[in-house]
Amino acid sequence: MLTSICGINWGDEGKGRMVDLLSSDYDVVVRYQGGNNAGHTVINEKGKFILNLLPSGILRDGVVNVMGNGMVVDIKHLYGEIGKLEEAGISISPKNLKISSSAVICMPYNVMQDCLEEERLKDKKYGSTKRGIAPIYGDKYLKKAIRMGELFHKDQLKERLKDIVEWKNLTIKGVYGAEPVTVEAMMEYLEEYGNKFLPYICDTGKYLDEAAKSGKKIMFEAQLGALRDIDFGIYPYTSSSNTIAAYAPIGAGVPNHKLDLSIGIMKAYSTCVGEGPFTAEYFGEKAEALRKAGGEYGAATGRPRRVGPFDVPASRYGIRMQGADEIALTKLDVLSFLDEIEVCTAYELDGKEITDFPFSADLERCKPVFTKLKGWNKDISDCRKEEDLPKEALDYIRFIEKATGSYIKYVSVGASREQYVVLERK
Repeated sequence: MLTSICGINWGDEGKGRMVDLLSSDYDVVVRYQGGNNAGHTVINEKGKFILNLLPSGILRDGVVNVMGNGMVVDIKHLYGEIGKLEEAGISISPKNLKISSSAVICMPYNVMQDCLEEERLKDKKYGSTKRGIAPIYGDKYLKKAIRMGELFHKDQLKERLKDIVEWKNLTIKGVYGAEPVTVEAMMEYLEEYGNKFLPYICDTGKYLDEAAKSGKKIMFEAQLGALRDIDFGIYPYTSSSNTIAAYAPIGAGVPNHKLDLSIGIMKAYSTCVGEGPFTAEYFGEKAEALRKAGGEYGAATGRPRRVGPFDVPASRYGIRMQGADEIALTKLDVLSFLDEIEVCTAYELDGKEITDFPFSADLERCKPVFTKLKGWNKDISDCRKEEDLPKEALDYIRFIEKATGSYIKYVSVGASREQYVVLERK
């Protein structure tokens, strides 16, 4: 059984929360793309955790976690992330964490280049997290990246690094006028942090292939959402990797396997971190009230998230891109303070109402068309069965189901692991 947990919208939909919940039924959890430029917040009986690089299954005893070849790994950040978990009593070893030898290392000069470019762009910036993600993916496709497996071959690594540093400094010094990096400093960095992970590095593709063939249940965990996909998102305000479920077997190292199930995650309202078009966005007091109710601040950056009502055109598009078979709707409880709930059911583009999600360049001219629904205005955090939910809350769920053409199976009514409701297919 191969299952993908994927984001339907702009990211921050609550994937980590759902992976933590559903991973009890799985043997392996795999991250297959991205780096430490986003975070999954998980709250369970062990505490509250923010995971940037590690798969969310790391919080489950007995689950093997894999960081796939499609990832870009900041080894210093990973070292710190593991240290925080171990301080909280989470055991991490090569038995429950495996890192692909083909995953590339996000280097200090990648972070430097990311920051320098955002500073150069000023008010035209892309909203980067400044963690080097775009530069390292660029290096990967220019065949100038360093892979985790190269840490076993120090002599060859140093020779490659000499050429890479010389090339990288052409940009750092020649374009931005910044201080160049040195081969010695970069080798020291790789040895200080990279050596710690040598026992974890292996051919994860082989491991996953054998696990799948032996009947183990594997979950693929995406970072960000469909609208941040490099090919299908709101380009150029996207991530630098493929966030869609179809990429999961490739980024995990098992392109010879196919997904059996795609579970899409979307919030009961819309949020967005970073720059780019966000048609249904709220502003002012309305935005602040929703942001405060949902605690909407980025897990990786702490930045206030942009917020708005549920966006039907964007969600319908995201569901199609993710090939979602069923949906988990998160943070329904956040809307409990509202007497009336708006839903963006269409866009107005150049005076014409449209229901399909348009090409990225057209999004800047789109205006939201709202439909208003009655709120339930009561606490639903103790609901555990469908019949426990207020009629207005069920009506809201069914409205979204019909508008997006999807089956909402899971509804979260709180941040803790047990605060969810399973709905029957209608």
